[in-house]
Amino acid sequence: MSAVEQLVRPIAEVRPFRESDRARWDDFVLGSAQATFFHRIGWRDIHAEVFRHRPHYLLAERDGAIVGVLPLVETKSLLFGHSLTSLPFAVYGGAAASDPAVAKALRGHAVELGRDLGVAHLELRNVLPAEPDWPAQDLYVTFRKALLPDVEANLLAIPRKQRAMVRKAQQRGLAATIDPDADAFFDLYADNQHRHGTPPHAKGYFRALQRVFGRDCEILTVHAPGSKTVSAVLSFYFRDEVLPYYAGDLPEARDLAANDFKYWELMRRACARGVRMFDYGRSKRGTGSFDFKKNWGFEATSLHYECMLYRGHTIPQQNPLNPKYRLAIDVWRRMPRRVVNLLGPALARQLG
Repeated sequence: MSAVEQLVRPIAEVRPFRESDRARWDDFVLGSAQATFFHRIGWRDIHAEVFRHRPHYLLAERDGAIVGVLPLVETKSLLFGHSLTSLPFAVYGGAAASDPAVAKALRGHAVELGRDLGVAHLELRNVLPAEPDWPAQDLYVTFRKALLPDVEANLLAIPRKQRAMVRKAQQRGLAATIDPDADAFFDLYADNQHRHGTPPHAKGYFRALQRVFGRDCEILTVHAPGSKTVSAVLSFYFRDEVLPYYAGDLPEARDLAANDFKYWELMRRACARGVRMFDYGRSKRGTGSFDFKKNWGFEATSLHYECMLYRGHTIPQQNPLNPKYRLAIDVWRRMPRRVVNLLGPALARQLG
């Protein structure tokens, strides 16, 4: 679109989401190149019903058609303060719009909304820079790689060392299945969270994801010989992409190469399903997760988490790398598993 055409176009109206917008919202998201799985309207239900956070979803209309959306969620926490985020618990967020003017209008309304709500900061989890004058996080990256149409070609594209791990797992008789429920997955996920000193979400959260997103939310589990479940991953499907998002494993999974096998099986099945993009998700720089994904031949791409600060001068660092959480993480690891599973969800919902 030329600059002249943009000038003569009518200004889009920005307003809050209404329940009658539900189908049109998702139609826009599915057709917008800037939108992600986390822009789907189902996340509004998850935040309101599971986490009890207050959603403030904005949309822009022009001539009766949606031309932009910006999902926002307000969180209040005694531990981490009062904020407005697009989106908590999501890798990606921010405005998805038909043109830059609409995106800017949505962000402008978000800034005013944050001021009216009295939040300490507004955070937009953008894939690309949107507000370069705002303070931004330089901690997170994402890993994405196109899949080849042929399954065997994808295996050969994996660097030799990781490919050898996949072969090792196959030779040891590991097998993968798709689980209809979250029970086995949750046990592995919760165990993994405990070992890392991180509060787990409730099992009901994962059941809600399956209910809200249906076949676009899938759990793959890996079994050792004898049918013992040793590793699992919950993945999202969006258009022609697959996003492995939550995972868990037993300590013995490493020696079995079960995690390498798990991600290869997901890649193989996604390729057969017609998926053309593998999104390995977010990692923090300097972590084992970061190194693992690089070893698979994926290149890191910086994410641009931009903040409007209404109070204070620095972006809150609510992540496990913050030294002030080191003691809490160590204590959490030492607590009995049944206790952390009971207390964890109340803390996890505040982390965002």
